Amino acid sequence: MKFPSPRGPLSSSLIGILEQPTNQTNDAVGQFGAQVSEAIAKTAKISADDDIQLILFCLYELHYGGFDGADERWEWNVSLLAARQAIEAAFEAELRAAVELPALEAKTSDDVAEVLFDLTGQDSGPSMSSFVAKEATLEQLREFLIQKSVYQLKEADPHTWAIPRLKGRAKAAMVEIQADEYGGGREHRMHSALFAQTMRGLGLDDNFGGYINAIPALTLAGTNMMSLFGLNRRLRGAIVGHLAAYEMTSSQPNRLYGNGFRRHGFDKDVTWYFDEHVEADAVHEQIAGRDLAGGLFEAEPHLLEDIYFGACAALTVDLWATERTMAAWQSGKSSLLSPLPAAA
Repeated sequence: MKFPSPRGPLSSSLIGILEQPTNQTNDAVGQFGAQVSEAIAKTAKISADDDIQLILFCLYELHYGGFDGADERWEWNVSLLAARQAIEAAFEAELRAAVELPALEAKTSDDVAEVLFDLTGQDSGPSMSSFVAKEATLEQLREFLIQKSVYQLKEADPHTWAIPRLKGRAKAAMVEIQADEYGGGREHRMHSALFAQTMRGLGLDDNFGGYINAIPALTLAGTNMMSLFGLNRRLRGAIVGHLAAYEMTSSQPNRLYGNGFRRHGFDKDVTWYFDEHVEADAVHEQIAGRDLAGGLFEAEPHLLEDIYFGACAALTVDLWATERTMAAWQSGKSSLLSPLPAAA
């Protein structure tokens, strides 16, 4: 993707660093670490800080597709990794403080699954899917897709980091789920490709990162949380719990999302992405709860707390982002940092 526009001194510094060869910015890199520490100390909420969430997104993106014009050796620069770890520590601490975990009383994989189904079945806030199905305007549908695009255009990639960290039943379950996410080996059926098709159907740019400058911190925080869990082996329980929560809260909302687009006259080329998830995730939720999360618990019982943490964090951050978007729409404002181009 192309470099985003800076949102503050941190992102301005980082983009300036990444635009240079790795052997010409030693002083700037050293100063960047100090800037990060100062910003962490000053911010009221890591997850809602646009500058911090943008640089965390950029630092993670070095491990995914990278940036046009950036030296790929920046991926493993120890100073940038140290800065990232400082943000991760504060971000993780904030997430752990924000969630309330269920009792750690599970004895079997089925027990773990039942707790996760209970967590994901609770009504905790405004329903984005119901609003999209019944009320969202065409402009709000476009905003909805843009908000989702920062993850959906590379759907499954953050969770795939967990595969080499798992074994046995949990690993087999993860591979089964991810194989479907990647279209069963058929490029045009990859879920990221289906989402790109939906975006094109509404006249939107389907290039990853095409709307990064419009996406607010809380939306970036949701994607950054996945990368935090997926890239740190010690948090393999959290990424498993996160995926389980995602799969368990996907089928019915996607049915409603599809209905919302059909309400505006869009056909199956646009709704295919949502319709695919209705069927696939009805199966995935059982695999994710019983074989993935439950299987990991049976193999490594000490990870139960992190499995629940990942699930609870997924639901919490999604709620924060949903509340922000719905509040903007209900007040007649855009949920994006900048309005959509008129050409859309």
